[in-house]
Amino acid sequence: MADTPVLATARLRLRPRTVDDAEALFPSLSDAALMTWWAHAPHRDVAETRDSFAANGPGRRVWSITLAENDCAIGFIPVTEKRPNVSEIGYLLARAHWGQGIAEEAIGAALDQLFLAENHRRVFADTDPDNVYSRRLLERLGFRLEGVLRAEWETHIGVRDTTLYGLLKEDWTCRPRRT
Repeated sequence: MADTPVLATARLRLRPRTVDDAEALFPSLSDAALMTWWAHAPHRDVAETRDSFAANGPGRRVWSITLAENDCAIGFIPVTEKRPNVSEIGYLLARAHWGQGIAEEAIGAALDQLFLAENHRRVFADTDPDNVYSRRLLERLGFRLEGVLRAEWETHIGVRDTTLYGLLKEDWTCRPRRT
Protein backbone atom coordinates (compact mmCIF):
# COMPACT_ATOMS: atom_id res chain seq x y z
CA MET A 1 0.00 0.00 0.00
CA ALA A 2 1.31 3.41 -0.93
CA ASP A 3 1.90 6.20 1.54
CA THR A 4 -0.92 8.63 2.28
CA PRO A 5 0.12 11.82 0.49
CA VAL A 6 -1.38 15.21 1.24
CA LEU A 7 -3.93 16.12 -1.45
CA ALA A 8 -5.36 19.56 -2.17
CA THR A 9 -8.38 20.90 -4.03
CA ALA A 10 -9.68 24.45 -4.37
CA ARG A 11 -11.44 24.25 -0.99
CA LEU A 12 -9.99 21.23 0.76
CA ARG A 13 -6.87 19.64 2.09
CA LEU A 14 -6.74 15.87 2.59
CA ARG A 15 -3.98 14.71 4.89
CA PRO A 16 -3.20 11.48 6.73
CA ARG A 17 -5.64 10.96 9.59
CA THR A 18 -4.06 10.87 13.04
CA VAL A 19 -5.25 9.79 16.48
CA ASP A 20 -5.38 13.50 17.33
CA ASP A 21 -8.32 13.88 14.89
CA ALA A 22 -10.50 11.87 17.31
CA GLU A 23 -11.76 14.92 19.20
CA ALA A 24 -12.88 16.68 16.02
CA LEU A 25 -14.52 13.58 14.52
CA PHE A 26 -16.06 12.09 17.66
CA PRO A 27 -19.28 14.17 17.35
CA SER A 28 -19.92 12.55 13.95
CA LEU A 29 -18.92 9.05 15.05
CA SER A 30 -21.18 9.32 18.10
CA ASP A 31 -24.18 10.68 16.13
CA ALA A 32 -26.71 7.81 16.08
CA ALA A 33 -28.50 9.08 12.95
CA LEU A 34 -25.28 9.61 11.00
CA MET A 35 -23.97 6.19 12.07
CA THR A 36 -27.14 4.31 11.08
CA TRP A 37 -25.54 2.93 7.91
CA TRP A 38 -22.15 2.06 9.39
CA ALA A 39 -21.17 -1.48 10.30
CA HIS A 40 -20.57 -0.46 13.92
CA ALA A 41 -22.62 1.35 16.53
CA PRO A 42 -22.00 5.00 17.39
CA HIS A 43 -18.93 5.56 19.54
CA ARG A 44 -19.62 6.00 23.26
CA ASP A 45 -16.67 8.26 24.07
CA VAL A 46 -13.60 9.91 22.56
CA ALA A 47 -11.39 7.10 23.90
CA GLU A 48 -13.24 4.63 21.65
CA THR A 49 -12.68 6.94 18.66
CA ARG A 50 -8.99 7.32 19.51
CA ASP A 51 -8.62 3.52 19.81
CA SER A 52 -10.33 2.96 16.46
CA PHE A 53 -8.05 5.53 14.77
CA ALA A 54 -4.96 3.85 16.22
CA ALA A 55 -5.97 0.46 14.76
CA ASN A 56 -5.14 0.84 11.08
CA GLY A 57 -4.96 -2.61 9.51
CA PRO A 58 -2.58 -3.73 6.76
CA GLY A 59 -3.23 -2.25 3.35
CA ARG A 60 -5.35 0.54 4.85
CA ARG A 61 -4.82 4.27 4.85
CA VAL A 62 -7.12 7.10 5.81
CA TRP A 63 -7.26 10.71 4.71
CA SER A 64 -8.74 13.33 7.02
CA ILE A 65 -10.80 15.90 5.14
CA THR A 66 -10.06 19.47 6.24
CA LEU A 67 -10.99 22.87 4.87
CA ALA A 68 -8.04 24.52 3.11
CA GLU A 69 -7.93 27.37 5.63
CA ASN A 70 -8.32 25.18 8.75
CA ASP A 71 -6.58 21.93 9.68
CA CYS A 72 -9.51 20.65 11.78
CA ALA A 73 -10.85 17.32 10.45
CA ILE A 74 -14.46 17.46 9.21
CA GLY A 75 -14.54 13.94 7.80
CA PHE A 76 -12.38 11.15 6.49
CA ILE A 77 -11.85 8.78 3.56
CA PRO A 78 -10.54 5.29 4.32
CA VAL A 79 -9.02 3.30 1.46
CA THR A 80 -8.17 -0.39 1.80
CA GLU A 81 -6.21 -2.18 -0.89
CA LYS A 82 -7.92 -5.55 -1.40
CA ARG A 83 -5.72 -6.79 -4.24
CA PRO A 84 -2.96 -5.12 -6.25
CA ASN A 85 -4.49 -2.03 -7.92
CA VAL A 86 -7.98 -2.71 -6.49
CA SER A 87 -9.17 -0.80 -3.43
CA GLU A 88 -12.31 -0.26 -1.40
CA ILE A 89 -13.17 3.34 -0.53
CA GLY A 90 -15.42 4.75 2.17
CA TYR A 91 -16.23 8.19 3.53
CA LEU A 92 -17.75 10.11 6.39
CA LEU A 93 -18.47 13.83 6.51
CA ALA A 94 -19.69 15.86 9.48
CA ARG A 95 -23.36 16.75 9.12
CA ALA A 96 -22.63 20.53 9.24
CA HIS A 97 -20.82 20.18 5.90
CA TRP A 98 -23.44 18.20 3.98
CA GLY A 99 -24.99 19.64 0.83
CA GLN A 100 -21.95 21.74 -0.15
CA GLY A 101 -20.26 19.31 -2.55
CA ILE A 102 -17.41 18.70 -0.09
CA ALA A 103 -17.74 14.91 -0.05
CA GLU A 104 -17.78 14.75 -3.86
CA GLU A 105 -14.75 17.05 -4.09
CA ALA A 106 -12.79 15.13 -1.44
CA ILE A 107 -13.56 11.69 -2.88
CA GLY A 108 -12.73 13.02 -6.35
CA ALA A 109 -9.27 14.03 -5.10
CA ALA A 110 -8.75 10.59 -3.58
CA LEU A 111 -9.89 8.92 -6.82
CA ASP A 112 -7.48 11.09 -8.84
CA GLN A 113 -4.69 9.89 -6.53
CA LEU A 114 -5.69 6.24 -6.84
CA PHE A 115 -6.30 6.16 -10.58
CA LEU A 116 -3.93 8.79 -11.97
CA ALA A 117 -0.98 8.76 -9.56
CA GLU A 118 -1.08 5.12 -8.42
CA ASN A 119 -2.56 3.47 -11.51
CA HIS A 120 -5.34 1.57 -9.77
CA ARG A 121 -7.59 -0.26 -12.21
CA ARG A 122 -10.66 -0.49 -9.94
CA VAL A 123 -12.13 1.14 -6.85
CA PHE A 124 -15.29 -0.12 -5.22
CA ALA A 125 -17.61 0.88 -2.39
CA ASP A 126 -20.32 -0.92 -0.52
CA THR A 127 -23.24 0.86 1.06
CA ASP A 128 -26.53 -0.03 2.63
CA PRO A 129 -29.35 -0.13 0.05
CA ASP A 130 -31.35 2.33 2.19
CA ASN A 131 -28.53 4.89 2.31
CA VAL A 132 -29.95 6.89 -0.56
CA TYR A 133 -27.62 9.89 -0.23
CA SER A 134 -24.49 7.76 -0.31
CA ARG A 135 -25.75 5.86 -3.32
CA ARG A 136 -26.51 9.12 -5.16
CA LEU A 137 -23.03 10.42 -4.37
CA LEU A 138 -21.40 7.28 -5.74
CA GLU A 139 -23.49 7.52 -8.91
CA ARG A 140 -22.58 11.22 -9.39
CA LEU A 141 -18.93 10.20 -9.19
CA GLY A 142 -19.45 7.61 -11.94
CA PHE A 143 -19.66 4.44 -9.85
CA ARG A 144 -21.95 1.76 -11.26
CA LEU A 145 -24.18 -0.52 -9.25
CA GLU A 146 -22.70 -3.99 -9.69
CA GLY A 147 -24.83 -6.04 -7.37
CA VAL A 148 -26.66 -6.59 -4.15
CA LEU A 149 -25.40 -9.03 -1.54
CA ARG A 150 -28.29 -10.17 0.59
CA ALA A 151 -27.87 -10.39 4.37
CA GLU A 152 -24.18 -9.47 3.98
CA TRP A 153 -23.60 -7.52 7.20
CA GLU A 154 -24.61 -8.03 10.79
CA THR A 155 -24.63 -4.51 12.21
CA HIS A 156 -25.87 -2.61 15.24
CA ILE A 157 -29.22 -2.18 13.42
CA GLY A 158 -29.52 -5.83 12.41
CA VAL A 159 -28.64 -8.00 9.44
CA ARG A 160 -28.36 -5.80 6.33
CA ASP A 161 -27.99 -6.21 2.59
CA THR A 162 -25.24 -4.27 0.83
CA THR A 163 -25.11 -2.64 -2.58
CA LEU A 164 -21.75 -2.89 -4.31
CA TYR A 165 -20.62 -0.06 -6.57
CA GLY A 166 -17.56 -0.20 -8.81
CA LEU A 167 -15.55 2.36 -10.73
CA LEU A 168 -12.88 1.47 -13.28
CA LYS A 169 -9.95 3.68 -14.18
CA GLU A 170 -11.32 4.25 -17.69
CA ASP A 171 -14.71 5.23 -16.25
CA TRP A 172 -12.99 7.88 -14.13
CA THR A 173 -10.53 9.24 -16.68
CA CYS A 174 -13.02 9.34 -19.59
CA ARG A 175 -15.95 10.94 -17.77
CA PRO A 176 -16.93 14.52 -18.46
CA ARG A 177 -15.60 16.80 -15.74
CA ARG A 178 -18.06 19.01 -13.89
CA THR A 179 -17.23 22.70 -13.75
